[in-house]
Amino acid sequence: MKGTKFNAKKFNPEAFDYSVKRTKGLKVNELVKAKALAANPDIKNVFSAGSTVGFARVIMRGALDGGAINYDGATDINPENTKVFEQGVVVVGRAKGWVEKDFIYDSGGGDFMDSVARQVAEYKDDIDIGTLSAVLDGIFSMSGTENLKFVNEHTHNISENGEGGITAVALNNAAFKACGVNKKKFTVVLMHSTIATSLENLNLLEYMRYTDKDGITREIQLGTWCGRLVIVDDNLPVTQEGGKTLYTTYILGEGAFSYEDIGVKNSYELARDPKTNGGEDTLYMRQRKAFAPYGISYEKQSQSSLSPTDYELSDGENWELVNVEYDTYVDHKKIPIARIISRG
Repeated sequence: MKGTKFNAKKFNPEAFDYSVKRTKGLKVNELVKAKALAANPDIKNVFSAGSTVGFARVIMRGALDGGAINYDGATDINPENTKVFEQGVVVVGRAKGWVEKDFIYDSGGGDFMDSVARQVAEYKDDIDIGTLSAVLDGIFSMSGTENLKFVNEHTHNISENGEGGITAVALNNAAFKACGVNKKKFTVVLMHSTIATSLENLNLLEYMRYTDKDGITREIQLGTWCGRLVIVDDNLPVTQEGGKTLYTTYILGEGAFSYEDIGVKNSYELARDPKTNGGEDTLYMRQRKAFAPYGISYEKQSQSSLSPTDYELSDGENWELVNVEYDTYVDHKKIPIARIISRG
């Protein structure tokens, strides 16, 4: 509430929320800039801040089909009723609380609350990348004939080729296998630092740099590979198979995910505990967001509460290709999502 104190400073939740949003998480912000995460007004409208609705079905736009007629001046242009694809969308809610001593002071001597906002923004960025990774795990764990067409065609497994490591042509081949002529829609790659190091050793990855307020140039965890933005995150899947360590690299294209920050009634609030440790303040954070992969529907087959856990998001039983009564399925080659499996 207004008038409360954090680190002896006045805490205004609306102003703090603005400060966190202004700071932004680096990785999610770059995914938005690369258009891999795209706004979806239909999702925004069906859910609202403070609403208890956690699941809904929305019309999937951009799925035009049907053959063209011969335009010869004699044949009537009779419009057909396009099949309406609907997509299940779930809202992911997350919350966290921190006491004042959890935060470090800005070593540059900046304002403490600005430093707190930056740290919270970075924490939320990690949450969102974790959510995104769980969703990707889930859609690549789907089963069933039509679903497996997506899983198999959008997976480029090179772990058994030679030494099984990442190669210069892996990205291009994975993109082509998944989407054919539409491979140029891919704009961003999510990879483990082990894969990034291998690409560095092959002189295929160059990190971006920025110059801080003191004129010092530093590297950031963003680079490019074959013209695609690279985001490095060690929360991406690392598995063991037959004594081998396998790494999953995800490739996303424009519109790969609909992404909306649904919002909550109280994003941040402060509580004073006068008893514990002689008195301490706790900052609480709440968020509700939707990450909906294009052409793939969340079906809520196994979910125990209003918001799915990362484990439930990674369950393939909760996902399926968008379809009309199991008769007509969305063309999986229009889904700009792919993965590479390699041994480093």
